Amino acid sequence: MNKAELVEAVQKALGKDATKRAADEAVEAVLDSIAKGVKKDKKVQIIGFGTFEVKKRAARLGRNPKTGEPLKIAASKSVSFKPSSVLKGSL
Repeated sequence: MNKAELVEAVQKALGKDATKRAADEAVEAVLDSIAKGVKKDKKVQIIGFGTFEVKKRAARLGRNPKTGEPLKIAASKSVSFKPSSVLKGSL
């Protein structure tokens, strides 16, 4: 499912009176809120769905796949998602 399909699904879930624009704004609001929450608090937990969390990756030594030459990979941050047991159970 891509974002357009998600907007359509939200529009259907909201009922006949909901417009596609309103559904798109709702999806955008949720995604923006999750992004801001992860940035501010480093963790967003949605009970029954899962947890978005900032993970730190340490600097490490890698290899250029083309030449095999070693190179340094800088430390970075990434967002991970851990599904809840309820979500896992529904699969």
